[in-house]
Amino acid sequence: MGQTKCETPYGAWKSPLTAEFVSGSSKRLGGAAVDSDGRLVWLEGRPSEAGRGVLMWEGAQSGSFPEEITPPGFNVRTLVHEYGGGAFAVKRDNVVFSNYADQRLYKQSIRGDRTPLPLTPAYENKAVRYADGIFDGRFNRLIVVREDYRQEGVEPVNDIAAVSLNGEANLEPVSLVKGKDFYMFPRLSPDGQMLAWMEWSHPNMPWDRTSIWVGKVSDDGSITNPVCVAGGDEGVVESASEPQWSPKGDLIFVSDRGNGFWNLYSWSVGGKVQSLCPMEAEFTRPAWIFGISSFGFFGDSGDQIVCAYRQRGVSHLATFDLSSGSLSPVKTRFTDIYNLFVHGNEVYFSAGSSTDTLSIVKVCLAEGKAGAGEDTVLWSSLGIDLEPYKPYFSTPRVVEFATKVEGETAFANFYPPANGYFVAPSRERPPLLVRSHGGPTLEASTTLDPAIQYWTSRGWAFADVNYGGSTGYGRAYRERLNGQWGIVDVNDCCSCAEHLAKIGEVDPKRLCIDGRSAGGYTTMATLVFKDTFSAGASLYGVLRMSWKRTHMTVLQSTF
Repeated sequence: MGQTKCETPYGAWKSPLTAEFVSGSSKRLGGAAVDSDGRLVWLEGRPSEAGRGVLMWEGAQSGSFPEEITPPGFNVRTLVHEYGGGAFAVKRDNVVFSNYADQRLYKQSIRGDRTPLPLTPAYENKAVRYADGIFDGRFNRLIVVREDYRQEGVEPVNDIAAVSLNGEANLEPVSLVKGKDFYMFPRLSPDGQMLAWMEWSHPNMPWDRTSIWVGKVSDDGSITNPVCVAGGDEGVVESASEPQWSPKGDLIFVSDRGNGFWNLYSWSVGGKVQSLCPMEAEFTRPAWIFGISSFGFFGDSGDQIVCAYRQRGVSHLATFDLSSGSLSPVKTRFTDIYNLFVHGNEVYFSAGSSTDTLSIVKVCLAEGKAGAGEDTVLWSSLGIDLEPYKPYFSTPRVVEFATKVEGETAFANFYPPANGYFVAPSRERPPLLVRSHGGPTLEASTTLDPAIQYWTSRGWAFADVNYGGSTGYGRAYRERLNGQWGIVDVNDCCSCAEHLAKIGEVDPKRLCIDGRSAGGYTTMATLVFKDTFSAGASLYGVLRMSWKRTHMTVLQSTF
């Protein structure tokens, strides 16, 4: 016989998911790669070490413990665009990384002597920063995005630069591409003869308007004959992103031209841009950070792509055949998939689900189709056995609700109260906590979040709202917030709570809201201008626009 549940009012249930458990147990993931032997290298941020970033190396044998690559005193993190990402690159048995304390690049051997050797000059006050590096074997250099703060009183200068790998630490990197406010995704063609990149300038953000360029790598290493592949038509508003070269030398990228969703496109030297798989789905994410990767190539033919895309708040994994144009699903239990890369016929990606915290997952692929092997979790942000906690986990479902604008709807991930040992009185309805995510152009995730389960395991309902302006639903949805921040997001959070109360899921007299950063602003605006919520909490919210003008990052300075 099963255990009898204790009847206790919502909000008073007991749970082992304590505040200490939530705040101190979860590591952060800063990217992953593989070495020459196919062993995984990943960057984890550790709350127990004040967020220090440490590169880890997969154990040589199955089940063996991973090794720390980063020695004490080093912290792998870049501050380019302030949000970072793309802080390290791996090539065979070597890794190049950005060190937080001085923002210099260091080269380090994965095997043998792991003493980091500086590659870039030392500047005061972290004045020069680097990210998104790729190795250029033809010239023994690393091509990076550089951000230069050495000129006082003006905005920092962004460019694409080349860093020598010959060990001359005082050698100034050579500028390759410059003139725009921002750069991302420098990517070399397989033969090393062409360089592709993404660029944009104020007042645009990378999800507003960007362009993809390709230039020839000349015999002296400079970039010549630049050609605009996408985003060059002034009459077309386009956000193009993630340029990658196929094994055959064609450029594959993502753009929201046409249907307003970030879809896959191809371009051949001397040819035209072609749509590969038009559908109402997002094949990339907003480029807040470096290191985003939503697709890769596998197999010997050079025609096979494995990709991740999102529809209505849920990620899907699929393969795409460039020769036939067919998209085939790859079965996986994960509902949140990103930062995908391929090694041979194995695809690695960051992932989560309602029962999985942030993880690194590996799936084996066969030529042209998904392999029969199951998902293999190589790393988990919690690193503990979750089985004892499963009776306390709430499974979310996507809810669609009407907004204040006639004919429009918005979405939220709704988590009902869940606890295997408690039940509420039959006529009682639970209190609700609504979360307004940050960005504001981010998206609520379905990955298992102990901070959400903290509430639901105690008898609270929780709604993670993807208000108008969130990404993942196409450009038109994303642009609902243009000129309407503090209006659309506020109305949608109120509409979500009111909808859940109307259908009997929550108590209309016990509605609360919280949010971080931009979500904190939404929270305070909701409490000041609306009567829907009884209480709320703004966590490091943006409350004074005068502060925003003087303290926001350069990336956001005209946002």
